[in-house]
Amino acid sequence: MNTSRRHFNQTLGAIALGAATIGLPVQAQSDTIKVGILHSLSGTMAISETVLKDVALMTIEQINASGGVLGKKLEPVVVDPASNWPLFAEKARQLITQDKVAVVFGCWTSVSRKSVLPVFEELNSLLFYPVQYEGEELSKNVFYTGAAPNQQAIPAVEYLMSKEGGSAKRFVLLGTDYVYPRTTNKILRAFLKSKGIPESDIMEAYTPFGHSDYQTIIANIKKFASAGKKTAVISTINGDSNVPFYRELGNQGLKATDVPVVAFSVGEEELRGVDTKPLVGHLAAWNYFMSIKNPTNEAFIKAWSAYAKAKNIPGHKDRPLTNDPMEATYIGIHMWKQAVEKAKSTDTDKVIAAMAGQTFQAPSGFVAKMDEKNHHLHKPVFIGEVKADGQFNIVWKTKGPIKAQPWSPYIPENKGKKDEPEKK
Repeated sequence: MNTSRRHFNQTLGAIALGAATIGLPVQAQSDTIKVGILHSLSGTMAISETVLKDVALMTIEQINASGGVLGKKLEPVVVDPASNWPLFAEKARQLITQDKVAVVFGCWTSVSRKSVLPVFEELNSLLFYPVQYEGEELSKNVFYTGAAPNQQAIPAVEYLMSKEGGSAKRFVLLGTDYVYPRTTNKILRAFLKSKGIPESDIMEAYTPFGHSDYQTIIANIKKFASAGKKTAVISTINGDSNVPFYRELGNQGLKATDVPVVAFSVGEEELRGVDTKPLVGHLAAWNYFMSIKNPTNEAFIKAWSAYAKAKNIPGHKDRPLTNDPMEATYIGIHMWKQAVEKAKSTDTDKVIAAMAGQTFQAPSGFVAKMDEKNHHLHKPVFIGEVKADGQFNIVWKTKGPIKAQPWSPYIPENKGKKDEPEKK
């Protein structure tokens, strides 16, 4: 018994001595900072989200190679919520409470973000959300590195209405049936009305996630467009439904010269599985395109190409593509690193304070800036035409970055709402 007790005491003493030497309690010792990656790697949204997981891992690898954060390596924890919205909330809670991550990078659809939001607020943790969305939200626990409607949807419709963009007079608002398309279209309806477009010149239609038969909808669009006024389609279709939508567009011969389609959720990655030759001239509005020429973007593409080949990433090892949400993910991770180093801590409240005004030289060619108050990036807007090779030719851009409006001025009930998160 005495020998056993003596051995136990010696062991305990050795542990305590080791902890004292490092100057940390035993439970606080860790040579890594865990970060969560919350993206659908299966299901209808995997077509868009899988590559965001991969570019996050590339960025983490780059940061680790340059010394990590606060002298520690980042340790990614990857989970798959499988395009299942309630599962997003479960996985977010798991990352924060069990895996003890310091931050989470993830979500694509607004319904997934809405699902996890109460979890991040309850547990006072941080989410970096990298995709364009409908606005109408401002949380202390979220940094929105994608576009608000005034940084994508409104400029795109203004372009379509301009002489340069074809002077469209009739509009089809076509989307997947969930919060982002419906709210964006509510904003666009009010915007079009403010420009004198009557209700009779607006058609609105929605399809469920994973929808694959667009024959009837495109026939209806052709009929709507036959009224003699220039018609354009605003597409907020998300996920793998874009493949059959664009295929049917080509099948029915709906050319961009007749009825241009401008998409807010289709980039280089979504066009990978589509014959783009019949789609030449159709449009997308984003804050970044792979075809942008500048040294920062060239370095970003080069790094991604090398990483995709080294990791044997399906599709990308032979034809590496970059897109807007990939750029927004890349910016977000680097800005979080900068904020942690400024705060000298991964504590949520300290990092939130340090994020205000952070800047980063973005592959778009502009300096991305995190607004001092509203948790959104100031971003440039680009409109690109689909080329035969699936890339985009930029036909219009803003002169510089645009400050986000989280609360749209086209929704009357937003009057008087503060442009900063409430302190809770």
